Parts: sequence; C-alpha cells; structure tokens
Amino acid sequence: MKLDDIITKALAEDIGDGDHTTASTIPVSARGRAKLIIKADGILCGMKVAEKIFAHVDPELLMKPILHDSDVISKGDIAFEVEGAVSSILQCERLVLNFMQRLSGIATATHRLVRLTEGYPAKILDTRKTTPLLREIEKYAVRTGGGLNHRFGLYDMIMIKDNHVDFAGGIDRAIDSVQIYLKAMNKSLKIEIEVRNFSELQQVLEHGEVDRIMLDNFSSSDLKKAVELIGGRFEMEASGGIDETNIRDYAATGVDFISVGALTHHIQSLDMSLKALRD
Repeated sequence: MKLDDIITKALAEDIGDGDHTTASTIPVSARGRAKLIIKADGILCGMKVAEKIFAHVDPELLMKPILHDSDVISKGDIAFEVEGAVSSILQCERLVLNFMQRLSGIATATHRLVRLTEGYPAKILDTRKTTPLLREIEKYAVRTGGGLNHRFGLYDMIMIKDNHVDFAGGIDRAIDSVQIYLKAMNKSLKIEIEVRNFSELQQVLEHGEVDRIMLDNFSSSDLKKAVELIGGRFEMEASGGIDETNIRDYAATGVDFISVGALTHHIQSLDMSLKALRD
C-alpha cells in the first residue's frame, strides 16, 4: 500500500466524523505555530512522512524542517516547526507523532547494532516481521539507522525455511524443486536456505545451487565453525537469538549478514512531543 493511502486511512481512523474537541474549542480562523520536541537521544526518522501528513490534511500548512532523517538527536532538540491553521495542526498531531516516534525508534535501535558491529564485515539486516502495511516505511527506518533491507516480501527472493524443507521432503528436494520452478517461470531470483544444525549445513554444502545460507539459532562458537566450513563459497547469514548483548560476538565470526527481527517487531518508540509555540 502506498504511503498516501496509509495516511488517508489512518486519518479517517483517528478523525472519524470530525475532531469535535478542536471544533468546540478553537475558532476556525485561528492560526498558530507548533514545534516537534525531541525527548530522548537517538536517530531521527520520519520527517518526510510528517511533511506528507501535514500536506494531506491542509496544503497551506507550512512545515519548516530544522533537522533531517538520519541526524543524531538529543533530548531538547527541535526537529521542525509547523505553521498554519491551528485546527489542521491539531488534527495532524497524533498521527505525526505515532509515525515519527516509531520510525525513529527503529532507526535508533538499528544504529545501536551497527555501532556494536563496527570493525567487522557483518551487515545488519531486517526481516519480514514488520507491522502490516507499514513495511516500506519501517524498512526505510532500518536504512536510516545504517542497516540493510532483507527481502521486501515473498516475491523478490527465494527463502527456503525450515517448514519448506520439512514439507518438501528434505533439503535436496527443496533446492531441486526451486531450480526447476525458476527455470519453468523464467525467473532469476537469489536463493537462500535456512539450516538448523551442522548436518543440514553439510547437505547444503554438498548440494550447492544456492546463493546464501542462513545459520539459524547457532551459538556464536558454532557459527564460527560453520563460517570456516563454508569457507566463503556462499554468502552467510546469522539469525535467531541475537541482540545487543551478543551481536559483537556473532559479528566477530566473519559472517556476512546478521538479521534481527526485533528491529521492527519489538521496538521502543522514541519519545517526542508536538507543542504549541506562543508568540
């Protein structure tokens, strides 16, 4: 779903048949200014989304950016000011905050993990564990924080996970079926396969015909052994049970990628508020 459609539906959800509080307390002709105040340290994300929300509600609202997406922010910083009809500003307030707080939280968490892996080649990836319909902007927030995007959906990469292997009847059958399918459909997609143990890893190494191996729920010590076994023949991705407390140990194994689902599905929004400016 396009961002404009999401904003339309989100505003309809929030406003319904009208913002009756604003309508009953604020004259239609009232004009004013407000500022977005940062209340926690982190990485800013969502400025373009905020701009779209203001423009959608009232094209005459003027948003004046002070900071930009990917900026390092501190408590007390002002991200932007907005000026125009007070009623329009108030109708936008909650939706702007909901988006910017969540996206900045994702960008901040990603940035922390990227910093923890500095000095090693491992790249931080997100997953498909995103809020339904918000995948595009949540993955944008990951990039804003310095991470990379894994596949966007089921359509842009072959990802043979444990259930595919089990339902297909084993690793060899699963990979062979993928190769037959891609040829028949005249498609060129990268192939990744998940392995749960060294036995499955050995089967993949013997079979080949994949681009990347995901080593799922391997300890960091086992991952190091797996990286040595693979020997650079395939791209390598670590996943499962990896967080701020152990990510540097995983990065030190020499793995190419580390995917962290928590970047988008278990995130703390960054605190901020929109406050009226009194002249």
